[in-house]
Amino acid sequence: MPEIQKHDEKQVQDEKKEKTKKEIQKKRTQMPEQPAGERKKNFNEVALGYTKEEALLEASRCLNCKDPGCVKGCPVNVDIPGFIKLICEEDFGGAIGKIKATNSLPAVCGRVCPQESQCEAFCVLGKKGEPVAIGRLERFCADSERKNGAKVPEAPEIPVSTDKKVAVVGSGPSGLTVAADLAKLGHKVTIFESLHKAGGVLSYGIPEFRLPKEIVRQEIEYIKQLGVEFKPNYVIGRIKTLDELCEEFDAVFLGTGAGLPNFLKIEGENLNGVYSANEFLTRVNLMKAYDPEYDTVIRHGKQVVVVGGGNVAMDSARSALRLGAEQVSIVYRRGEEEMPARREEIEHAKEEGITFRLLSNPTRILEDEKFNVKAVECIKMELGEPDKSGRRSPIPKAGSEFTLPADVVIIAIGTSPNPLIFKGSEGLEQGKKGTVVAETETGATSKCGVFAGGDVVTGAATVISAMGTGKKAAKAIDEFLKQK
Repeated sequence: MPEIQKHDEKQVQDEKKEKTKKEIQKKRTQMPEQPAGERKKNFNEVALGYTKEEALLEASRCLNCKDPGCVKGCPVNVDIPGFIKLICEEDFGGAIGKIKATNSLPAVCGRVCPQESQCEAFCVLGKKGEPVAIGRLERFCADSERKNGAKVPEAPEIPVSTDKKVAVVGSGPSGLTVAADLAKLGHKVTIFESLHKAGGVLSYGIPEFRLPKEIVRQEIEYIKQLGVEFKPNYVIGRIKTLDELCEEFDAVFLGTGAGLPNFLKIEGENLNGVYSANEFLTRVNLMKAYDPEYDTVIRHGKQVVVVGGGNVAMDSARSALRLGAEQVSIVYRRGEEEMPARREEIEHAKEEGITFRLLSNPTRILEDEKFNVKAVECIKMELGEPDKSGRRSPIPKAGSEFTLPADVVIIAIGTSPNPLIFKGSEGLEQGKKGTVVAETETGATSKCGVFAGGDVVTGAATVISAMGTGKKAAKAIDEFLKQK
């Protein structure tokens, strides 16, 4: 009888454990953050990262699927179940080594990639609960390596030099990925960067509170250790043409991004106090306008209007708030469901007190007697039939005009590639929107030996998608060089 009782008690305990495990698997481990009231006054990182205990708890949720959809959803094919399993075993060095086998920028990707629409979107747990927080775990591994000196397995042995030289134009996510992958294959890679700091959009576009620049610097340092040479302040199209580069190098990769801002083309966009998001964020991030020690010229508006609904609009609005704005309004012509920004960024902006003027669109920017911005005239919109992209088209509502007071206006409605790269590049085909025409799977362009990837091909997109095109191009360039 006592044996039966013990058996029953054990069964009850096992059932409780199984129930607890299932409850844990339904909901992800929350990441600590700065309180909204504090963080809106500083440029320190908002998300604070997992502790060891939090990372272990979150990693324990992974089902270690036999056919992991999460890997298929990752543009750079990180072995996600593999590195999470190593976290569970507390082998954090092994975990970051596993990630770096295919991703040279893990600390960046763990912070800014839209995992919710990529790897996490394919997580089995997401069908009945919340998916595994893959991005947060990736960040934990990268941060552990940096802060705690996690012992990383030896880097893959670099083959003997092939004596083949590759020029990479642009040091953004796609360029850095191509450079790292090709360097690991024994090719000599030189990156030409037009600005004084490497990193592209990682350095000039994403604010410190989302992606600290020290993180970017350290990721780039790792790529330098692979033997990649960086040449800053070097504008291809001015100092050298693409044709001249082709004569000097065995292959060229174009990863110049999409740094040319789009505008509304309305009255008043040339007034004092109107910025493109590119200029505004470059002054804030690259020129450190947020740091009193730097004399960066920027208008510290009290009433700021940001036009747009993407991540760049959120970054601009939240940066303006931290620079001392009393009122920041985001004006977007569609509804919240249609906003392309990450849900996390939208929620953070709301928590910090930013106002959302949805289904509204600027029609005119008004001026004072000194040609400064005074207000933004807007009109309310309603959604009609879907456009070519499948999104419902916004239609103005007659008689619904209203005015928002403003002393700074930031236009964040997208960007296009800079046409400078086409100067002195005979035979390079240009797309309708100023992009470089390139094959999807290889990045090969119409010009022999020239490949391209990232935003210069696709138009403005995500960091990880740019890295994905870079990986494909690196493989194709290696094959091209072997044939050559």
